[in-house]
Amino acid sequence: MIGRLRGCLLEKTAPEVLIECNGVGYEVTMPMTSIYTLPEINQEAIVYIHFVVREDAQLLYGFANKTERKLFRLLMKVNGVGPKLGLAILSSMSADQFVSCVIHDDLSTIVKIPGVGKKTAERLLIEMRDRLKDWQLDTSSSEIDNIIVPNQIENTFVNDERGDAINALISLGYNQSQADKAVKSVFEKGMKSENIIRNALKAM
Repeated sequence: MIGRLRGCLLEKTAPEVLIECNGVGYEVTMPMTSIYTLPEINQEAIVYIHFVVREDAQLLYGFANKTERKLFRLLMKVNGVGPKLGLAILSSMSADQFVSCVIHDDLSTIVKIPGVGKKTAERLLIEMRDRLKDWQLDTSSSEIDNIIVPNQIENTFVNDERGDAINALISLGYNQSQADKAVKSVFEKGMKSENIIRNALKAM
């Protein structure tokens, strides 16, 4: 079982990255909160892995730290929550921000995450409450003022840094029009895709 990867970051195309470890390239899917913490391309990166084996695929989900991975694994135990929804939650807020929502029964914030309807949000609050009762919040990051709340997902693909940013926003749940408009409003020549994404999210 793969629990951690340490190697050269070859590609960073949100929500996926490619890390080379001893000559082997591993494709890893990560939430945006973790991608923001990664170093520049061709620098060494350390990613904590949740490894999923299916009949048709072996999937690697990566996280910047063990805390994010721990919450992801707890989310997988909730009825109706799979890896895609778990990544959407952790792309919209940090682990401590989500825990804060659970502690304060903040249904209105949870329900704004793409793919989380009212019933799913209620189930998350109920089932996660006991699992998170001993969670130690980092008070410096538990505030929920900067939570990302995307809308419905649409599938479309374009290339280059600006296109990568648009694709990443769409993968978070923004529609094509919203993603195009937000990226256009912040894009400057020479910007890296992760900077475009960060600025676009702030603009929205």
